[in-house]
Amino acid sequence: MPKSRLRKKSDYTPPATATVKISSGRGWVAPLMLALFLVGLVWIVTYYVTSGSWPVESWHNWNILVGFGFIAAGFGVSTQWK
Repeated sequence: MPKSRLRKKSDYTPPATATVKISSGRGWVAPLMLALFLVGLVWIVTYYVTSGSWPVESWHNWNILVGFGFIAAGFGVSTQWK
């Protein structure tokens, strides 16, 4: 039976490196996320430090929910971060 030809294997050449463009046009996400976190934190701390007379006295314990709402909105915005 005849022998098959041996093929010469070429030397390994690594693939060309591609440049990665990091900017996705979402530069507003991180500042807005941090701002919402801070507003929520400041709202809750202000409520506790002033014994409920600030930020909105008539809301009583609902001020805590408003503060956590700001924090939850910050987490919602964070889903847009890439």
